[in-house]
Amino acid sequence: MELTLTRPDDWHLHLRDGAALLTTVPDTARTFHRAIIMPNLRPPVTTVEAALAYRKRILDALPSGMSFDPLMTLYLAPEVSPSTIQKAVASANIQGVKLYPRGATTNSDAGVADLHGVMTTLETMAETGLPLLIHGEVTDRSVDIFDREAVFLDKTLDPLIERLPTLRVVLEHITTKDSVDFVKAHPRMGATITVHHLMYERNDMLVGGIRPHLYCLPILKRSSHRNALIEAATSGDSQFFLGTDSAPHAISEKESDCGCAGCYTAPFALELYAEIFEAYSKLERLEAFASHNGPDFYGLPRNTDTVTLIKKESIIPFAKAFGENEVRLLRGGEPVTWSLV
Repeated sequence: MELTLTRPDDWHLHLRDGAALLTTVPDTARTFHRAIIMPNLRPPVTTVEAALAYRKRILDALPSGMSFDPLMTLYLAPEVSPSTIQKAVASANIQGVKLYPRGATTNSDAGVADLHGVMTTLETMAETGLPLLIHGEVTDRSVDIFDREAVFLDKTLDPLIERLPTLRVVLEHITTKDSVDFVKAHPRMGATITVHHLMYERNDMLVGGIRPHLYCLPILKRSSHRNALIEAATSGDSQFFLGTDSAPHAISEKESDCGCAGCYTAPFALELYAEIFEAYSKLERLEAFASHNGPDFYGLPRNTDTVTLIKKESIIPFAKAFGENEVRLLRGGEPVTWSLV
């Protein structure tokens, strides 16, 4: 069996920085033409100049003969002013601003504690059409980690959309039926869905021993939520599109007494998505999810080149070089039933 698709894009990606780029950039460019690049570096990417400098470092790590277009984002913080937004809108290389609730995930300590402090910036984004990309979780320690996404929708996102109805929002890496239903109820919104949230639920991470390489944020949820994600991703609904949230960490940082959150999926993401779509008899809808819905939402042209998958089993490498360390691939050492030609 052979499947040819418009070349896909990744609408949520962590490449890290420095020597790690020599692994993460070619691993992504192998499959994806464009990717929305997350700005949660240290220090965070809060200026247009920093975003463009980061973009240059990414392109400098791209091997000769490969094509890749990094689409940059800014990290929403108090110093990101309305004038910064205007400057970002004028740049062809910046496609959004990322909201990290403070303390929600990796390098989110510089994130937003209260939206009131950045409301003028959000108002400017609503006026200019620059999308707000949201990690949708509350960080109140009194809220159970499995409920933080649902509470965010009710306590933070719903009031924000009511106040700024023209704000373009992407709810990233959704993990719950609550988010699926929320997005469907707001036609202006988009949402990304990761391959690991389609593949796994919380029992996979916790039953029979803790599997740190399945630990991610937002955390894996129960099977009923996973089923809702699968239904949304394979439905053909244009509001849902591919975003891997591929987030590499060195093996030593994952397998520690306080392991980092994130799964490294970029190198074989498309093959794993194809497995899922095939398992639910929806392969004919993979192209829309992977290649059409994202650029349509962002107002960008669809890619004109193609990629081809063949039904041929291969083994995902267990680990790869990651700067001076190694990073373990999701499902590393195990077979995948599709191969990219």
